[in-house]
Amino acid sequence: MNELLIICSVVFIYFTALLAYKLFGKSGLYCMSALATVFANIEVLILVKAFGIEQTLGNVLFAVTFLITDVLSECEGKKAANKAVWICIFSQVFFMLLTQSWMLYKPSGGAASMSAIREIFSNTPRMILASLAVYAVSQIFDVWLYHKWWNFTEKKFGDKRRFLWLRNNGSTLVSQLLNTLLFTLLAFVGTYDTKTLLTIFASSYIIYVITALLDTPIVYLARRISDRRKLSAERLEEH
Repeated sequence: MNELLIICSVVFIYFTALLAYKLFGKSGLYCMSALATVFANIEVLILVKAFGIEQTLGNVLFAVTFLITDVLSECEGKKAANKAVWICIFSQVFFMLLTQSWMLYKPSGGAASMSAIREIFSNTPRMILASLAVYAVSQIFDVWLYHKWWNFTEKKFGDKRRFLWLRNNGSTLVSQLLNTLLFTLLAFVGTYDTKTLLTIFASSYIIYVITALLDTPIVYLARRISDRRKLSAERLEEH
């Protein structure tokens, strides 16, 4: 059941990101990335076993943010990709401050749900602070590396559009390795033993590798959507 749910999550989240881009352009991806980072900070608290390994949920939601910055880099430019990173950082800070303010309220006698709220969100500050630091470092690095790969392939082969798969996977796989290592250390050291930490690191990166490879067709589809949009805009200008 866990394996089926994870597969369905990948399909649902990736194609929702693509639909957001098709319907709303880069604004849709900005919204999607903000939602993904906020929800991932809650989902990452859940530890499950799937495909024979222990892993935290939230990996797919974190992975889609790398897909989004790659789509924005490819279709909208480096400035748009970096803007998505800063929108996500802003969203996480807002989420952390808001959820922690909930802990200050004195609930009424019948508010039995408050204990569950405290149990969940009292753990999130460390997760969000770790996520903030790691997200900022790994995503800015991902955008930078994406364009470095792009400049390299364009100079080497004289074609700006070729080797999309290389710059997509070449940037994501390296930045995800950095992301996984830093997040595992900052979020879970002292919470789990060394064996569990190594398992979380290995399983998380395996998931990121798989999701990175699976997101390549989505980037190609997004570029096709962008090409059609630009062509339609050019035709409108001509008329």
